[in-house]
Amino acid sequence: MRPSDAADQPGRPDRPGHADRAHDIVLFGATGFAGALTAEYLAEHAPADCRWALAGRTPARLERLRDRLAEINPACAGLPLLTADAGDPASLRAVAADTRVVATSVGPFARYGEPLVAACAAAGTDYADLTGEPEFVDLMYLRHHALARETGARLVHACGFDSVPHDLGVHYTVSQLPAGVPLRVNGYVRSNGTISGGTLASALHGMSRPVSTVRTARARQRAEPRPAGRTVRSGPGAPHRARRPAGWAVPLPTIDPQIVGRSAAALDAYGPDFAYGHHALVRRLPVAVGGAVGVAALLAAAQVPPVRTWLSGRLAPGDGPDAARRARSWFSVRFAGEGGGKRVVTEVAGGDPGYEETAKMFAESALCLAFDDLPETAGQVTTAAAMGDALTSRLVRAGLVFRVVESG
Repeated sequence: MRPSDAADQPGRPDRPGHADRAHDIVLFGATGFAGALTAEYLAEHAPADCRWALAGRTPARLERLRDRLAEINPACAGLPLLTADAGDPASLRAVAADTRVVATSVGPFARYGEPLVAACAAAGTDYADLTGEPEFVDLMYLRHHALARETGARLVHACGFDSVPHDLGVHYTVSQLPAGVPLRVNGYVRSNGTISGGTLASALHGMSRPVSTVRTARARQRAEPRPAGRTVRSGPGAPHRARRPAGWAVPLPTIDPQIVGRSAAALDAYGPDFAYGHHALVRRLPVAVGGAVGVAALLAAAQVPPVRTWLSGRLAPGDGPDAARRARSWFSVRFAGEGGGKRVVTEVAGGDPGYEETAKMFAESALCLAFDDLPETAGQVTTAAAMGDALTSRLVRAGLVFRVVESG
């Protein structure tokens, strides 16, 4: 662990009921593909006084992971190992009651995630995950947001590539524009990253439930208060030819614009009238058309159980791109924002989006919740609303790029 990291920490915030807890952070699902990468990042970068532990359902796999982490940092030889299972709510309640932050990578979240959210909401424990599943996030709001507000728990979903670069990127872009005026921001995503078995399983599971997803989203819209005197709109955006940045913009139907919209609703800094469009950016029109057709085909295939099972079997849970492939991967998200007579283009960029950088974002989110002086929030909150500039600063120190490309 780098000595400088300990100096970066302002100390453990004094949160009610947390003083006697044994752990600052528990990483649940630590032996999965994304979980193990996150554990490796924490082994190298967590401050020396961070009291963290590994949790999972198989003690032998946890022990093997701890041995590997000890090769990175000998201090990890003493990491506590906690046996907990997504199918055993009592074990999850025990984990949540004895830590300040739980970070989980166990998905598909719609299938396995709710018991841990429920345990954290009841215990007043901060929670972070890697979900990109809109239905799961909406259900957790409907079922656990109110209790989390009462206990002080911060439930922060989508703390990886879904949706940190987009949520914090828009937050950063808004900070470059005039205050108190209508704002328009468009996001344009480029990447050459690949996926793991867990990511594929989560995506297919979400795509297989379009009716339920829409029904749950509408239930949330009815239950969730809207910002008083302000208007917020966000969505995949419309296809168009973008000039700055240059390319074909294709609507990107991920969870990211929903997260951005919720940040905009929570934060007055986004102005009285805010709109966001989310796109994939490609250089050539045939690629754009092919991508749209591919997404439509995958969505159709996910509706047929045998086909969905066959597709899921192409990558087993725990499988993912090797280190050499991850080293060649990159992402860039450009944001074109305008308002009050000013226009700005910003960029958030980094290496392998789905794994190396996701592990970094996820680990730094957990560290931020555990150690940083943050705004008073509770319930289901976004990364921008819960952590904002504090998490952006952490990610910049960790090597991600947040920059202004042009301003005028």
